[in-house]
Amino acid sequence: MQTPVILIVEDEDVTRLNLVSLFEAEGYKVLEAIDGDDMHDKLTSHDDVSLVIMDINLPGKNGLILARELRQKRNIGLIFLTGRDNDVDRILGLEIGADDYITKPFNPRELTIRARNLISRTGSSAEESKLETNGVITFNGWELDENSRCLTSPAGVAKRLPKGEYRALRLMLDSPGRIFSREQLIKHMTGRELRANDRTVDVTIRRIRKHFESDNSTPELISTIHGEGYRFIGKLDN
Repeated sequence: MQTPVILIVEDEDVTRLNLVSLFEAEGYKVLEAIDGDDMHDKLTSHDDVSLVIMDINLPGKNGLILARELRQKRNIGLIFLTGRDNDVDRILGLEIGADDYITKPFNPRELTIRARNLISRTGSSAEESKLETNGVITFNGWELDENSRCLTSPAGVAKRLPKGEYRALRLMLDSPGRIFSREQLIKHMTGRELRANDRTVDVTIRRIRKHFESDNSTPELISTIHGEGYRFIGKLDN
């Protein structure tokens, strides 16, 4: 099995070198970058990167801008590791497409576990790609391709969903009308338990709804059941 590759994007030398040592000790191949230009250079020259761990406070473009650029080009795991611990940054980071958000100071063991779990479920490995099916689910004029994770609107506009959005939508499409709790959704999306004040599920559902809202002819497809969770209320095509 190929050794996973992690890219650390951190301009603070001591923190970056500590992270490199931490993950190399865990058996990973580790690349380093100090800013956005360096990050893009590393990603261009290494197409086998499985995970990016990035600070938000970087020289030049900050991490939030770089995350948007990353999501436009690659669908790999992304963890923000930053000293910015306010809810606005956390929610914005998840909105942009980060898979996790960890604040400094951090527990090294917790970080390596989260990184390992994220790498295991990311779609960047060839082995996982082989497990994808070739089916297409159609509902209310929309199509979800299970192989490419591509969501196509009734107007023919296609967009590839991030892994978390795909997993949440796919779970609800499997059982139309069933209420899924936030605990069930986060477990299916990320493989981890729901943490206190964790808004990952709510942010993901909001992002999924935005895709549907782009087509004025689409009725509400995901309903909020207050105090319980979410459910798909659209109609699957035969």
